[in-house]
Amino acid sequence: MANNIVLSSAIRASLLTLQSTADLQSRVQERLATGKKVNSALDNPTNFFTAASLSRRGNDLSSLLDGMSNGIKTLEAADNAMTSISRTIETMQANIRSARQDKSFKGVSYTQDTAAITAGGTAKNISFSGGAVGTTPVNVALNSAATAATLTGSQAIAGTYTGGSFTIQAAGLNGGTAVNVTIANDDTPAAVVSAINTALDAATGGDGGITASEAGGVLTLTGVTGNNITVGGTASVLTEFGFTAGQVSSNGVASVAQTVDQLVTSINGNVSLADKIRASNDGGKLRIENLSTENLSVVGASATAVNGGTGGGNTTAVGGNEVRKSLIAQFNELRRQLDKIAGDSGFNGVNLLKADKLKVIFNESGTSLLEIQGKDVNGNVRGISTDPNSLDIGAADATEFSDDDALDARLDKLSNSLTVVQTQASSFGSSLATVQIRQEFTKMMINTLQTGADNLTLADTNEEGANLLALNTRQQLSQTALSLASQASQAVLRLFG
Repeated sequence: MANNIVLSSAIRASLLTLQSTADLQSRVQERLATGKKVNSALDNPTNFFTAASLSRRGNDLSSLLDGMSNGIKTLEAADNAMTSISRTIETMQANIRSARQDKSFKGVSYTQDTAAITAGGTAKNISFSGGAVGTTPVNVALNSAATAATLTGSQAIAGTYTGGSFTIQAAGLNGGTAVNVTIANDDTPAAVVSAINTALDAATGGDGGITASEAGGVLTLTGVTGNNITVGGTASVLTEFGFTAGQVSSNGVASVAQTVDQLVTSINGNVSLADKIRASNDGGKLRIENLSTENLSVVGASATAVNGGTGGGNTTAVGGNEVRKSLIAQFNELRRQLDKIAGDSGFNGVNLLKADKLKVIFNESGTSLLEIQGKDVNGNVRGISTDPNSLDIGAADATEFSDDDALDARLDKLSNSLTVVQTQASSFGSSLATVQIRQEFTKMMINTLQTGADNLTLADTNEEGANLLALNTRQQLSQTALSLASQASQAVLRLFG
């Protein structure tokens, strides 16, 4: 239908100019609206696809920034935990030092009941158990046990004597008066032994603990502990028995109690009691200090006196060190909290202190990455905990807190544990710095890519504004030209007016 309309060449030229101007206006307006001079491949295929590639890579890198941010937060969470664990270990060290310095050990001072200790002439002990000593009692002698007096003839009884008397004298026997035994002519050894024992049994006040015996015809007199025997009588009888007149047994030794100073030396010198019990002379009394946090049981002493007895009334207890005992509970609670801190240090499901692996990707192809995991100096994977293969912090007990050497050893181990934490924290810190550097690099790289893409596609708004202004002027001029061209046709109409 339009082809049937006849336009003059001037009108058609003006129309084409208007259409061209409108197309240019539309393009400039699009650039101003989008800010881009290349909005499709039709505008500039090379720039469009190059910019799209750069933008796509920038977008891929932008998506990796979230992973880097999570990695940084995971490392920061681990670092926070390591700082808290270090402070916990330092507090545990202070706890051990407090225990090491505390000397508020309890003690009891006992008098010496010398009569009870030497009574009966038997060996008497003071016995220690419990506390740091353990369940097996450790005995310390309170006295030197008495030895029995013995007097043995030098030859066998021949039975050739013509008879006579044989006298025996000893403390506690017959009121101190010699007991006379009549020996018959040609008595056999057995008859001699029988006659002596009969005379001893008949002595006033008892036999004094003395008995006669023979072996191989040789006569032996045996007395009680600490009670020497003196013999006498007819010379021929003494000769026949192998004795001499007035011969005295020299091996009868009475029980002797150790002095307080001797006991102090014996107790402190006992290797089984070293650093577990401390003995001292407290103004003439034996003082026993319990170098433990648990009660010490002392057998052989009443509440006030050392007597060597074994009954219920002869057992006392020395209390433990309450300060150190309290510090044990504090130490073990700190140890428990240390594991709790490590267990609560995860971020987004990854806990580096539990030996989890953190993988941070740095490029869009996944070929540049960093794997972060807790490891020891030999490269073996490990978490941070009180386990032997990690910090090696075992629970404290009364035995350890009763022993200063053990506390010193614990301090050394805690120093090693602190070194492990600091070394691992340094490793995580290095990884954190790496991730942060790559994060900043990635941000700058994204900016570079976006700038490069924009340089290929973005429009110069100043230029495009000027273009639109020029096109608007051109459009107005074209419209004026079209109006002038149409006036020639209008002149024809006037001919018919």
